[in-house]
Amino acid sequence: MQEIDGSYGEGGGQIVRYATALSAHTQTPIHIINIRANRPNPGLRPQHYAALSFLKELCTADTEGIAVGSEEVIFKPKSITPGSFAFDIGTAGSITLVYQACLLAVHDIKKPLQINLTGGTDVRWAPSWDYFIHVFLPTIKKMGITVHATLNQRGYYPKGGGKAEILIHPTQKITALHYNTDPNYDKINGVIHYAQLPEHIPQRIKHTLQKYAIKHTLKLSIETEEITTAQSPGTGLTLWTQTKNGILATSQPGERGIRAEELATTVITDLHQQMQNNATIDTHLLDQILPYMVLADMPASCRVSHISNHARTTMWLLKQFFNIDFALSAEETYVDVVVKKHNIK
Repeated sequence: MQEIDGSYGEGGGQIVRYATALSAHTQTPIHIINIRANRPNPGLRPQHYAALSFLKELCTADTEGIAVGSEEVIFKPKSITPGSFAFDIGTAGSITLVYQACLLAVHDIKKPLQINLTGGTDVRWAPSWDYFIHVFLPTIKKMGITVHATLNQRGYYPKGGGKAEILIHPTQKITALHYNTDPNYDKINGVIHYAQLPEHIPQRIKHTLQKYAIKHTLKLSIETEEITTAQSPGTGLTLWTQTKNGILATSQPGERGIRAEELATTVITDLHQQMQNNATIDTHLLDQILPYMVLADMPASCRVSHISNHARTTMWLLKQFFNIDFALSAEETYVDVVVKKHNIK
């Protein structure tokens, strides 16, 4: 049984989700210890409990310790049964984080698999729904993984109530990603969404984006989406830019105390900086696709503006399951990342 130290590096819920998903994919029993040990509230939180509970159901695993507050978990996966699954994460737990864990666990299925989730679609510390469908899914599709996603309802903190479904198609093989030439970005796309809030808030977000784009001679295309059936008020912004040689994005939900202008400025400044650095994928996307780069049929490569703590933790975790190495070559404005070799342990 593979032992995983849940306090390593970033030491958050990411280790728990990825370790369990990799366990299911490789059919490797694992024992996760010290779960979130260095956090103010250690152990599994409700959102981690929900993800593990669903992964348990997905691969009929034998488990111990899956409970809120638990600081260690044993997960012994069995074969994954194709079909249709539905799960309520509860309140505003992130739908996209659960979907990413599920996809990593089951991407090589032989028959289609449908997953319906209820929870939060646009919440803190998680990819927004627009990031998921405009950035993450298109990137893994380039690598050979086809997923059709449908959003039926956005869900905001604290009540959640968002509803989405994905259909995962069988994958023949994962093709290596090679995003290592100058991307030459020239246009920014984006979505502003809001519910139960005054109309001037999205208008101010959009106006701030337009002012920034004019000042920096950037092309900008923004959609505004009003949500009339959400259970909680909320807003959010996702921006992305894409060429055949790269894709960058950043997103942020609105929060009480953060002005619309501040939200817009933070998001577009972050994206513009990465564009200027000649990054070919953004720092968050690197963390999300590293497992697929490892599982690809040949060495994969990309450029990021910097290596986040999340990415370093993911690299460490992947080395617990595979005989691999990462080559990080720092340049003046970006870091080259190359997966050099891989074999299952």
